[in-house]
Amino acid sequence: MRGSDGKMRILMIGDVVGGPGRRILRHELARIRAELNISAVIVNAENCAAGSGITAALAKEIFETGVDAITLGDHTWGQKEFVGQIGLVENLVRPANFPSECPGRGWCLVTLPTLRFAVVNIQGRVFMQSVDCPFKTVDRVLAEIPKDVPVFVDFHCEATSEKITFAHYVDGRVTAVVGTHTHVQTSDARLLPKGTAYITDLGMAGPYISSIGRDLAPVTKRFVTGIPARFEVATGPSTLEGAIIDFDPVTRKASSIEAFRLREPQDVVEA
Repeated sequence: MRGSDGKMRILMIGDVVGGPGRRILRHELARIRAELNISAVIVNAENCAAGSGITAALAKEIFETGVDAITLGDHTWGQKEFVGQIGLVENLVRPANFPSECPGRGWCLVTLPTLRFAVVNIQGRVFMQSVDCPFKTVDRVLAEIPKDVPVFVDFHCEATSEKITFAHYVDGRVTAVVGTHTHVQTSDARLLPKGTAYITDLGMAGPYISSIGRDLAPVTKRFVTGIPARFEVATGPSTLEGAIIDFDPVTRKASSIEAFRLREPQDVVEA
């Protein structure tokens, strides 16, 4: 949807964690889109399959909630069957700086009736598995993308310093850079000097009485004893966190970015 001033509005949502994260998308996203005049929705869904990975079936479920593009991250291959499925799912991207032998793609063009935009997925390297340089990778990717489309980057990364530095590196060359991976929404949503919208982390769509989406009991036991344990996705009410970005599709510059959060009530019924 285009506003009266010609600007468009995109909602970018943080990591979807398991069934509770998918539930809040299913229950709330259509209403959010209508009430807030959202033009498109981009969601990180690398944790949507029981907390690790995604499948083609779950991607279809997420798209059916009103999502237009899906990004991933270090848990891209958390579900083994997805290696053979990723190439079949449209408007879904995994980190572009994965090894070149990996299936899938690191960026895509999303074409809607009122808007065309690019989505890029990049993974950081600090405190994370080894991948190609995110800075050199984004230079390569941006050279491949048509120059007349807005570009939205999901930088899936642990270190805040790496996220902030990366955002300034591409300031003015992309419409927005949003961080994902930590599942904790930050309070620094802002416009950078050359017109790129930025937030260090979107947060998550998942159970908020938890340890970043996981059941508290095994996580606490691991911290107290050091003994490895299986971290199951928590149950209970979920939060849906992200950021709303207003931008001009002609200049491809952002005009505002605002953190977004919606929480289910404590008595939500699991479904």
